[in-house]
Amino acid sequence: MNGKAHTWQRIWDAEMKPATLAFVRQRFAEYYGNAALIAPPAIEQREWGYVLFSPGYPEIHMRRHIGFAGKDDALAYIRNLVPAHVYYSSAYYERPDAGNMKDKGWCGADLIFDLDADHIMRGPFDAMLARVKVETEKLLAMLTDELGIDRKAIEVVFSGGRGYHIHIRDIAFRNWGSAERREMIDYVCGIGIDPAAMLGGRDRPASGWQARYRATLSEYLTWLGTLPDEEATAHLSAVPGIGKTNAGRILKHREEIIRDVTGAPNPRLFKKYPGLSELVAAEEGEFRRRLRERAALADEPVTTDTKRLIRMPTSLHGGSGMRVQPIEARDFAAFDPLVDAVVFGTRNVRIDVTLPRPTPMLGSTYQLTKGITTVPEAVAVFLCCRGMAEIA
Repeated sequence: MNGKAHTWQRIWDAEMKPATLAFVRQRFAEYYGNAALIAPPAIEQREWGYVLFSPGYPEIHMRRHIGFAGKDDALAYIRNLVPAHVYYSSAYYERPDAGNMKDKGWCGADLIFDLDADHIMRGPFDAMLARVKVETEKLLAMLTDELGIDRKAIEVVFSGGRGYHIHIRDIAFRNWGSAERREMIDYVCGIGIDPAAMLGGRDRPASGWQARYRATLSEYLTWLGTLPDEEATAHLSAVPGIGKTNAGRILKHREEIIRDVTGAPNPRLFKKYPGLSELVAAEEGEFRRRLRERAALADEPVTTDTKRLIRMPTSLHGGSGMRVQPIEARDFAAFDPLVDAVVFGTRNVRIDVTLPRPTPMLGSTYQLTKGITTVPEAVAVFLCCRGMAEIA
């Protein structure tokens, strides 16, 4: 499985009513009967998995350990089965249909990044989508500008739910184990940063995390200067290991510290300014919060897993009814999932709203109340998949 079963679930746990299940499955069947589906490369080496619209849905029953000889077989299977969720392995196997993992014969895996708004913030659906898009843009910039990965080797995919997947199929990464993938995800997430390396180092222009770290510390110290003296002292004194005396020294030399931090590397900064090392080492607090905002908040277990199942681009997400949408790099800035990943139309459908919430879709926001109402088909599919409505 892909390790994120919570994103498959409807907002409430009750099973979908038979009429609703039949409606959603019929809409999925029409989509799969007409859509131009895209299968992954090296399809004969991939394991496949499905969650079906079976009685009791959305309770999860994963059908997996399936292999196909080619693209036509895989796509015909999807069109006949009409699954709620479609997955294939990021890994390449000698025997992808073997019944247990040790018998499959691992041959490598794509490098995968998963950014899910659930792990970043809570709030309105459209606000979550906007925030996770910002995180994806940060990740893409790190991968291309700092790590030197060719943008042509990167595939960006809207997950169909609340996030984005990044697929990198460059053969240079294929045989990486979990340890190498851990180093990559630690970098983009800013995990394990050494403050001495960030503020010291060679006398050359800062870049990457060194530049981000110094900019964050400068920004934080500038923010401290906007507080009343008593409040700033109390704030710093509360940081473990600083105390009131060192808090006063940091505030007294605050502008000097900013000049040193943004100037040439200086490995003696921590000796020069007592309390500074404790300030940047604190695991919680305002500085750490600001530093975290500079990271790309990808889901760490997904990248380190060399046998992950990932959603198939151009399939439908059974928890939203939206398409798992591949996105061209040049189109990403303008991409709006609530328009561009919506595949169903505007014909009227009567639904019984059970959990009223503002629903943004197709350029409008539907302010729904509890009870029976008529909405566009795309909204009906979304609300039924999310557990917010049933077919009336």
